[in-house]
Amino acid sequence: MGLLFPEKPGDAPAVPTIRAPWKVHELVAEIRRHIEREYMDVRVEGEISNLRQATSGHVYFTLKDAESQLPVVLFRAAARGLRFKPKDGLEVLVRGKISVYEDRGQLQLVAETMEPRGQGSLQVAFEQLYAQLKDEGLFDNEHKRPLPAFPRTIGILSSPTGAVIHDMLNILNRRHARVQVLLYPVAVQGETAAEEIAQGLAWFHANHAADVLVIARGGGSLEDLAPFNSEIVARAIRASSIPVVSAIGHETDFTIADFSADLRAPTPSAAAELITSAQYRIEETVQSLASRLERAMRYRLLLAREPYTRLGVTAVFARMRDGFSRRQQRVDELRFRLETAWRHSHTRALQRCTALEDRLRRQDVRHQIAQRREHLRALHLRLQQSCHAQLERQRNRGQRALDRLQALSPLAVLDRGYALVYSNRNMLVKDATRLHPEDELRLRFARGSATARVLGTSATRDKEDTSNESTPK
Repeated sequence: MGLLFPEKPGDAPAVPTIRAPWKVHELVAEIRRHIEREYMDVRVEGEISNLRQATSGHVYFTLKDAESQLPVVLFRAAARGLRFKPKDGLEVLVRGKISVYEDRGQLQLVAETMEPRGQGSLQVAFEQLYAQLKDEGLFDNEHKRPLPAFPRTIGILSSPTGAVIHDMLNILNRRHARVQVLLYPVAVQGETAAEEIAQGLAWFHANHAADVLVIARGGGSLEDLAPFNSEIVARAIRASSIPVVSAIGHETDFTIADFSADLRAPTPSAAAELITSAQYRIEETVQSLASRLERAMRYRLLLAREPYTRLGVTAVFARMRDGFSRRQQRVDELRFRLETAWRHSHTRALQRCTALEDRLRRQDVRHQIAQRREHLRALHLRLQQSCHAQLERQRNRGQRALDRLQALSPLAVLDRGYALVYSNRNMLVKDATRLHPEDELRLRFARGSATARVLGTSATRDKEDTSNESTPK
């Protein structure tokens, strides 16, 4: 098949350059090389559909919007670097190059990176893993274990050089100086952090080296807290036979480890206080009992001294002190009654002032204007809601009319297997008798078109065609 070149107005007819016919694979390969040179680095956003994950590790899906769709392949090396699990219906931004799959001659996008639209990949990964583990029952309260009231040994998994461990040790030493602390040093961020934390939990589980465990880390971004949002850490926490306290980040930070642990502490310092709360309460109780015992002993001592104070000169001074104390008590009582009367009088005066102020405010024009303005605002809101409802009804009516119009479109007939035939003059062919052998025709299908050449014509139809005379060709 030769190549045709359009003639420019006013120019002499160009002599077409004739070349040998293309081999299919040669033409497809040439198109692929051309497209890959032109579209080496593109970014495309759309919705994932028809997602398929092959056993080879490659991911295949279609990226679509309201008008078009594009096949996408995410090879294993790129898929391994994703921080979230792609799924149908997810809006994503894909970066890669446009290529052609030569076996089918199909245009496709070879993706290199992919990010969700509207939220980060770490947040999507967090939500997906949270939903998965929650469905498995990993966060159910029935799996939560109570902390020991008086732990003898506390195991801490944290960085040995950070400020977190020093703050926790200071609090533990102040509140429970006799408790033993066993630190298992781990990385609290980076690619190896999740694996090290899981190994530390497994070590404590295997050796029964502590009565309670604390996973501690200071605050940070979502990327810094990524190890604590990993599935390996969550399952290691649940597999531990020792109760685990999660003390990660600030009070507003939530991780998968928080939901998996037996107790979540807002901060590492709060975790140290929660673990030693029982010991601290006992010390407070002992101090309170000691104070009560001291007061009781003083009272009994006073009762024992009373018979002796009545003897001799000391009894006179005792009676004088008692008389002075009673008069002082009378003065205090009168002062209390005066203060109470003054407070009641002040309260009544304040109430009268408030009532007068309310009456004056009700007569204030500004208050009435504010009420009218609030009424107008409510009416305006109702008007907006009514307009939106009317507009939505009109939009739905227009959409239904558009759907009916598209159903009646002649192009919809092509989807049932029919084709349109055009002559080399781009005229629609309705009569076969107007064609001649070797005429070139263009056939338009529902998807794509093709070029054909007339081998022969016939003015009559077969009996089967006559029975379907009303069917368009």
